[in-house]
Amino acid sequence: MFTPRAFAETDLLWLDRLLARDPFVTVLTAGGDGLPELTRLPVLYQRDGDHIELRGHWARANPQARHSGATKVLVEGPHGYVSASWYPDKEPMARVPTWNYAAAELRGQLQPFDDTDALAQLVSDTGDHFEASVGQNWRFEPERDDHRRQLRGIVGFRFTVEQVQLTLKLSQNHPEANQQAVMAELQRLDNPHSTELAQWMRRYRDEAAAGS
Repeated sequence: MFTPRAFAETDLLWLDRLLARDPFVTVLTAGGDGLPELTRLPVLYQRDGDHIELRGHWARANPQARHSGATKVLVEGPHGYVSASWYPDKEPMARVPTWNYAAAELRGQLQPFDDTDALAQLVSDTGDHFEASVGQNWRFEPERDDHRRQLRGIVGFRFTVEQVQLTLKLSQNHPEANQQAVMAELQRLDNPHSTELAQWMRRYRDEAAAGS
């Protein structure tokens, strides 16, 4: 993922925020034809200092379920169009439109597993995590034969992250007046996507100011 120096971020707190916001990621592996194979799927995220691990599963019929080794994972954040007309200095600086966004690319090693007990734990953990996020309480019950039979159709994986590339393109390379104008215009659009992007811009600015 190409990241201009002005938008590179190293604070892993932003990775925490990205995966808390949207754990539905893109997993990329090398295909036999030289082109990448990819699957969109939810993951469980765990970070202890610099040690980062993702867990998830795919359908056994998915060709990627046979992959192990080097892998990339793409994490999406808020994004949106920024009109050059919003900048107070648009004429003297000959400003052009752009796109603001937050995203991450993770590189590391993927290890598949299909041990029944490990799969049962993964499905149980996944259910507990996401059920809580929607206020429900469905549970995987490993003692039930009909639940355990479902495990035959999946392969689990652990993805150990070796490199994190965080990109936060949030108008931080612009003068203060331009940043304030962009946030105000995004809020004025009054839709969830633009509002969220404005919130991320403001949080980034506030934390950068507090740390300076």
